[in-house]
Amino acid sequence: MEHQTIDRKSQAAVLMQETACADASSAAVTSAAQAKLLFDSHAHINEERFADKRASLCEAIQASNLAYVMDIGFDLNSSRQALSDAQAWDFCYAAVGVHPHDAEGMDESALKELRALAGHPKVKAIGEIGLDYHYDNSPRELQQHWFRRQLQLAIELAMPIVIHAREADDDVLRILKEEGVFHAQRTKQFPPQPDGTPDARLLLHCFSGSRELARQYTALGATISIAGPVTYKNARRTVEVAQSIELSKLLVETDAPYLAPEPVRGRTNLPQHVEHTARKIAELRGISFEEVARATMENARRFFDI
Repeated sequence: MEHQTIDRKSQAAVLMQETACADASSAAVTSAAQAKLLFDSHAHINEERFADKRASLCEAIQASNLAYVMDIGFDLNSSRQALSDAQAWDFCYAAVGVHPHDAEGMDESALKELRALAGHPKVKAIGEIGLDYHYDNSPRELQQHWFRRQLQLAIELAMPIVIHAREADDDVLRILKEEGVFHAQRTKQFPPQPDGTPDARLLLHCFSGSRELARQYTALGATISIAGPVTYKNARRTVEVAQSIELSKLLVETDAPYLAPEPVRGRTNLPQHVEHTARKIAELRGISFEEVARATMENARRFFDI
């Protein structure tokens, strides 16, 4: 989830135009006749901005070349909505969790509800959870406390984890290690990754860190997800990661409705736009779009056990 102050009401009219069925730019590169090649590993169909157009958006996704979308919770209401979306649409699966922005409102009853939501078979991960020191919407001590508590829940339930980290890389990695996310007691519960690395079932969403940090994470058994900023001219670090990390450890995402890729940057992002990101990664790696689409689909299905 991108973290900026948003006037949701002022964007309602724009969304009405942009999501009538599917964005015109998406239509230029996707077709219902194409095979369903793509998996958007992180979107927010559950976002309030989509409330009035959720059905038409989902119909458009269903008619596109997207096979699956992960609808990611960021607070209790959005986690409930993610499960509702997943129950309503075959292509949709959910993750449930409370974003660090909302840590100040967390309590043990909220954690208990997350546990209950996580028991549904279409809920495939705990997330997005983590630390955000850019906005500091919640005190850092509370962010860390509820990050730990949600990690403990994911470890107890043997579920994948979706991480948000912004300007908090050192603390995020330290807490993940301290809570045992990379410990053999957890990784032995999952099949190893294709290269034999023990799989921590940890996903770094919308990764914007360095190539060195990405390599450190993947050596520990984590998976890296690349979003629309890889298409931006100033995204040197993300480009380096997309070029250098093993393809078997990469996913693609939109973070819709945020972070629209080129050529639709500045507009409401849609899950269908994940194709632009996959095509850019293919270009950067010198391989075909189909190879990136197939690999990231396989990786995401393995990660989320779909």
